[in-house]
Amino acid sequence: MTSIGLAFPPLYFYNGGVREFLATTKQHVFIVRSSEDANVFVVNDLQDPLQRTLSSLELPGVVSVANGTQATEPSSNGIIHEGSSYEGSSNAQIIVRQKHKYPDPARDLSIQVLEKFSLVTRFARDTTSQLFRDNHSESYASNEMRRQSDGTFTHPNKSSNDSEKVYEQAPVPADPLEFDKMTLVWGKPRQPHLGLEEWHAFLDSEGRIMDPVALRKRIFYGGIEHKLRKEIWGFLLGYYADDSTYAEREYLRAVKKSEYETIKNQWQSISPEQAKRFTKFRERRGLIEKDVVRTDRALPFYDGDDNPNVTTLHDILLTYSFYNFDLGYCQGMSDLLSPILFATLDESESFWCFVALMERLGPNFNRDQNGMHSQLFALGKLVELLDSPLHNYFKQNDCLNYFFCFRWVLIQFKREFEYEKTMRLWEVLWTHHLSEHLHLYVCVAILKRYRKKIIGEQMDFDTLLKFINELSGHIDLDAVLRDAEALCICAGENGAASIPPGTPPSLPIDCSSLSPLQDDEVL
Repeated sequence: MTSIGLAFPPLYFYNGGVREFLATTKQHVFIVRSSEDANVFVVNDLQDPLQRTLSSLELPGVVSVANGTQATEPSSNGIIHEGSSYEGSSNAQIIVRQKHKYPDPARDLSIQVLEKFSLVTRFARDTTSQLFRDNHSESYASNEMRRQSDGTFTHPNKSSNDSEKVYEQAPVPADPLEFDKMTLVWGKPRQPHLGLEEWHAFLDSEGRIMDPVALRKRIFYGGIEHKLRKEIWGFLLGYYADDSTYAEREYLRAVKKSEYETIKNQWQSISPEQAKRFTKFRERRGLIEKDVVRTDRALPFYDGDDNPNVTTLHDILLTYSFYNFDLGYCQGMSDLLSPILFATLDESESFWCFVALMERLGPNFNRDQNGMHSQLFALGKLVELLDSPLHNYFKQNDCLNYFFCFRWVLIQFKREFEYEKTMRLWEVLWTHHLSEHLHLYVCVAILKRYRKKIIGEQMDFDTLLKFINELSGHIDLDAVLRDAEALCICAGENGAASIPPGTPPSLPIDCSSLSPLQDDEVL
């Protein structure tokens, strides 16, 4: 915290990294230990006039955040607390945005230094701590939205006096695609959910799907009645083969249940003495135990103490960490599993559906974040293709890393919509109708719906990130799906060529090249 009361997000380090950080920082700025608190360090004490000449600190371009870190917290008086261990695993790799290197002599140099510090963790705060906060329902109740035809959004924390102020809007370039007209031409309206009678019409007498393409197209435009998700999601995720019969699926479930119990027994049979000597197991079990008790607890299905569904969620995730020991468990996986268990109501089937989903989304959780980077790179290319003025605006404001869309991509919009709408969106995406990467076109569609506000209000990265996070619970799913369909058709082959091969959720080209998150690695 600065002397004028300006607070910045905390910085995160590996165990023991605080001392190294302080040693390096002392080469650039003036640091002294506070006489009032031994755990507080004061940066650039401007009571000394000589320190006014210090130049701002240039931080490295890339910083990785892994679990087992230590945190430094802002204090009320000093600058840095030498903090305690930060528990949890953060999988975001933060790329620090480059600032202009022309110094402003009128700007307080200490604030420049702190701004450099805060850039390292500002994104981590908004994409991990908000992503994994305890009460997931808060994201829907925290903001109120005023919907207008131009897609404007009113921030709830503005005072009444703010409404009296007149802000000068920057000119907004016209949308090159005339987007509103496109939706009328290509974006088809949603249809009623696929019901039981219609579902049976897609099956032959032995239970085979006669026309998988037509079925997926039907689901794309209408979704599925909830009671049918238990069966149909298995087909969409690849757990069941389209040409499998009733008898074959029944046999598969029996075999897979036995296989699941075998894997589950691997960790259930670990004795307390073994666990003392199995650090990786203890760390992953502890992280899962903390995550499941704060995953979708607002839902009656997961609500209450000693809820057996929460226990099942825990068991599936811990079993998966033994099934895929290289990847293990990372925060965010519980968000992806929760709707699957809610829909299937079966532990073994939920596990194998989750396994199938992670075959495609697993790269999102790799240590090197190759899956996330490839998707955000492709998103940038699609915005450049479909809305070059918006792309140019992001370029001018150092927003081309598209990290403000990180949460959308990481857990497939799980926090952006109500639970039922999230499940409907997921089954639409899983059809792979039109594109395997429709979720990227959904990102573009949302950005285009708010382009006038983004450009008109000249949002910088931090303002844009805050604005995007506050959209949670206020996005019209049906309208966005229509827009995404229109964009995908408009992009055509050029859009497909903008997405690198192997970009999730496409199956990885070379699974051996994946670099999963390793909790005990140190950069």
